[in-house]
Amino acid sequence: MTTIAQFGLGGLGRTHLDAFTDLPGVEVLAGADPFDDARESFARDYGAAGHRSYEGLLAEHAAELDAVNVVTPHSLHFEQAMAALDAGLSVHLEKPMVTGLDDALRLTDAAADTEASVQVGYQRHFDPRFRAVRETILSGAIGEVVGANCFLEQDWIQPVSGTWRTDPSLSGGGQLYDSGSHLLDALLWTTDTRPRSVGAVVEANDADVDVHSSLSLSLERGGRTVPASVFVTGDGPTGPDTREGLYVWGTDGSVEYGPDGVVVRQKGGGTSWEDVPEYDSPELERRKLGAFVETVDGERANPVPPETGLDVIAVTEAAYQASDGGRTVDVQRLLRDARPAA
Repeated sequence: MTTIAQFGLGGLGRTHLDAFTDLPGVEVLAGADPFDDARESFARDYGAAGHRSYEGLLAEHAAELDAVNVVTPHSLHFEQAMAALDAGLSVHLEKPMVTGLDDALRLTDAAADTEASVQVGYQRHFDPRFRAVRETILSGAIGEVVGANCFLEQDWIQPVSGTWRTDPSLSGGGQLYDSGSHLLDALLWTTDTRPRSVGAVVEANDADVDVHSSLSLSLERGGRTVPASVFVTGDGPTGPDTREGLYVWGTDGSVEYGPDGVVVRQKGGGTSWEDVPEYDSPELERRKLGAFVETVDGERANPVPPETGLDVIAVTEAAYQASDGGRTVDVQRLLRDARPAA
């Protein structure tokens, strides 16, 4: 039996709790949330102990637990994950892993120094559509990757107005740190690239956090430079459904995920449509959290390790700096400068 505690019991946290209860061999033992209603409904619906603070939960239950799932405002992730690691527990962290490059490096280093696992909640790693794009690229079917672009459109800013997501002290930023984090991860993961430099324009319009972001990226893959572009909008006019697309070009063809599903086009002609299922959000959460439980149990390698989250945060912070300074930011230099001296 794998025993789990969860920090954050409302909204997405409920979806995660439902996913855990659907998984065989998993027991949700306790939960923490500062809001009385959330704790009371958690205790009633899941039959587990509710705590006002994560510190109190760990003090009482750490010895009984295998892992902690963190589904709290972004800026709280670092301290809560570090506390769980200090207690010897594995951690699943919703995206973004943390906010800020210093904390991302410290958590990545801490995870490397422990036998516990830290998995970041990027569910596109478990989405057959994005997996098909990645597998097509890794197979060499489109040759060497020479460029990519992607977009995400979401009716986001109005529904979240007045919540913690529009408070920079809790969210770390706006749409680029929110759903945009998934898109940046998908770009880097599917193309198997590392970020080198970023130029960006990031706009908040009348909001307290960023809503629209356009990034021009230089990526690296196998010693080759791969130019890429990213556009994220949190005030999408064609909602309410989220729309996104990912297009990758190679020397021998291209692969795309868009309105027509996953399409592979070959140089000189020839087009094929990949027959992959489309999972709804609850199913993706079950697969993501199921993979975490398997990792905790030693049944598989960590599918989304902290290094993945670190790269996404490095790009995000570089984009903010690039936009503020009207310049291109070297991502790898930013990482080197942020890393503590040995």
